Amino acid sequence: MTIESIGLAPSTLVFIVLGLTLAAFMWGRFRYDLVALAALLGSVMLGLVPTDDAFKGFGHPAVITVAAVLVISRGFERSGVVDIIANQVLKVGERLLLQLLVLVGTVVVLSGVMNNVGALALLLPVAMRLAREHNTSPSLLLMPLAFGSLLGGLTTLIGTPPNIIISTYRGNITGENFGMFSFTPVGVVVALVGLLFIVLVGWRLTPKRSGQASTDEMFDTANYLVELKVSEESKANGLTLQQLHDELEETIPVLAVVRKDTRQTGYSFHGVLQQGDILLLEAGPDELKLLEDKVGLSAIAEPEEDDDINTDEAESESRASQQAAERQPVDTEGLQLIEAVVRNDSMMINRSVRQLRLNQQFGLHLVAVARDGGRLKQRLRDIRFQTGDVLLLQGSENEIADGLATLGCLPLANRELHLGQPRKLAMSLGIFALAILAMLFDLLPAAVAMSTAALISLLIGVLPLREGYQAIDGPVIVLLAAMLPVGEALETSGGAEIIADALLRFGVEWPIIVSLAGLFILSMLLSNVVNNAAAALLMAPIAASLASGFDVSLDPFLMVVAVSASCAFLTPIGHQSNTLVLGPGGYQFGDYWKLGLPLSLVVMIVAIPAILWAWPL
Repeated sequence: MTIESIGLAPSTLVFIVLGLTLAAFMWGRFRYDLVALAALLGSVMLGLVPTDDAFKGFGHPAVITVAAVLVISRGFERSGVVDIIANQVLKVGERLLLQLLVLVGTVVVLSGVMNNVGALALLLPVAMRLAREHNTSPSLLLMPLAFGSLLGGLTTLIGTPPNIIISTYRGNITGENFGMFSFTPVGVVVALVGLLFIVLVGWRLTPKRSGQASTDEMFDTANYLVELKVSEESKANGLTLQQLHDELEETIPVLAVVRKDTRQTGYSFHGVLQQGDILLLEAGPDELKLLEDKVGLSAIAEPEEDDDINTDEAESESRASQQAAERQPVDTEGLQLIEAVVRNDSMMINRSVRQLRLNQQFGLHLVAVARDGGRLKQRLRDIRFQTGDVLLLQGSENEIADGLATLGCLPLANRELHLGQPRKLAMSLGIFALAILAMLFDLLPAAVAMSTAALISLLIGVLPLREGYQAIDGPVIVLLAAMLPVGEALETSGGAEIIADALLRFGVEWPIIVSLAGLFILSMLLSNVVNNAAAALLMAPIAASLASGFDVSLDPFLMVVAVSASCAFLTPIGHQSNTLVLGPGGYQFGDYWKLGLPLSLVVMIVAIPAILWAWPL
């Protein structure tokens, strides 16, 4: 198939491909890396991208730099650099304004020298601990923290992928990339003003979700923990827990097995059930009925919610409850329950408990799932996990740590700070400093300097090789590599020039600053519905065509795209940082614009004059 055989202009075909791509991004049915790859292959088949250039994006300097920065960021975490900072943050005290200033200020600084999602992921558990220790709603802390991570990324070349993309694009046009600190004059001004706005005003615009700081309150666990007794006639008598699950065709987490005066946690119980055993488990009305009907487990204590059972069952359970009155309350101490949030890059997304084999493969029991601030009441086996889901899990300490890392989940409740080894800490900082110096003095390009730093970190053991590969966000890498040729097709087909001409006709009677504001708004809106890297890739050629049409310097137009592409403050899907706090903060989709819209306006009002001051027309 060729362009000529279709009979449409190349620019028209590019707009069709991009329109379908953006629609697929907004729909969200398919992951953004798959959508980007489909756009690339479609462009190749239509002749918009030469076949020989289809996969050159995977070797593009911007893609290599992003991958290297992700590895270096994980090295910082592993060596304990960030944990030392986080340990100091926990001493901030109970004043909310001070908590916000320290938390958001810290994530702004960290996001300038490491991946902004990584910086947020490290401070998210710290914010949750602060909220719980001082009885503060985490919804007041987490959205400001996420937005702060985006602001911090504006300050340096490696702070966020759009900066790397814009720098590389400038190099392709002018022969000279933006440097490591070319973004700093504008980025620091914008980040400081944004920080002050969030701390002094913005947090008041976030919803206050009561009760989200407590595991028991979020999941209402106490109302669902019940004790069931194995009788002589029970079908469960003589079964292992795995056989019990097979009989039920349902994964109902058994938290503990009590035999006489000994209690053993469910994940470590490998024997068979006997008459008189007490099972401590988490179950609602439907699960209790299933346990009674299929394996003959009778309730010793029943939650108050179970009023949809028949009269005979109610009388039986009433007698059981009277007998249970003499028993001690359910004791959950030592059950190793932990909260974790599903990350954007998690292997759990769109998969169920059975597909993941959480118990068999990872040694983890799923106890409950919360989404949008509330506990899901459907059967655990029917739940397909989504980004931002908060999971309540049980397992041994080692299994929890290893399992969550492999699954791509971030622990929230009981994350212990580890200070790392001083030698590795010093080496990690030293390697990063040398890479920065090599870039500052133009000894090495950013991609080579960052890749060398990542390689040395792996070779000397700052970061294990397996974790180095895990640190590379595959979907983001595929997105960048696939959209780079598509973005070039927008330019080579004349599509970017058509859009720029339309903006020029609109702004010909207005000062250029008005066109810059229009470019800022267009790029900002795009970044809220697609990945910010994709927004930068698509808007860069439009900015170049606009600068050429006005016959002025390219730099301020590219800087406008760099800043605006990172202003994804309006929706939870615009940036991974926003999605990461969706579940733990108990936010809803419409909560983000209430703080995000005023913050976006503040950033635009501050950024455009700062850009024109630092990068004159």
